[in-house]
Amino acid sequence: MTTLSHRILRALDQFNAVHPWDHNAHYHPWILRQLPRHFDSALDIGAGSGDLARLLAKRASTVHGIDSDPKIIAQAQELTPPATPVTFTTADALTGIPADSYDVITCVAAIHHLPFTDALTVFRQHLAPGGTLVILGLSRPTTPGDYLLGAVASPLNAVTGWLKNRGRTAPRPASMTALTRPADMSFPCIVREAHAVLPGARLRRRLFWRYSLVWHRR
Repeated sequence: MTTLSHRILRALDQFNAVHPWDHNAHYHPWILRQLPRHFDSALDIGAGSGDLARLLAKRASTVHGIDSDPKIIAQAQELTPPATPVTFTTADALTGIPADSYDVITCVAAIHHLPFTDALTVFRQHLAPGGTLVILGLSRPTTPGDYLLGAVASPLNAVTGWLKNRGRTAPRPASMTALTRPADMSFPCIVREAHAVLPGARLRRRLFWRYSLVWHRR
């Protein structure tokens, strides 16, 4: 990579650091469009600061959010009004899900922290018949399409951060204080393993370094 390319990337990183915005929250409206208008129960895996769980609570009778990070769960509890039908617990996504079934299961930017096939198998087991699973995940770029989307997303990311923050310097949202790690699975590998566990699942690459998975259990 040329010195000029390094300088451009460094400048973008510095710009993004003072104009941060939540890539996951950007897709919350899309996630809600994949779900029924009303449902009884929802489980949000990797709930973070609870933004999506609180949105789900506007449609669900009960919502349970879990995350392995006790600090971010404490933030979620503090940010959630007492009357909201949401509970949060610190739990492992493979072994700590309450022994219930859920009409909706969501998992945003968390499944790459877990053994992928094992996680999908556990999610499937806890999804009620007729239920919907929605995953927004991260993948490791390996194909020309991945790199093209990344090249398109980089300037759009800066522009979006500028617009969302109205050109002002801003602190990171609470949702961006959760623990992070890079993805290690490629998108083609994700598609292959997902279809083996969840036949008929719909997967699609998304802007801003994300992919989506939607599966309806019959």
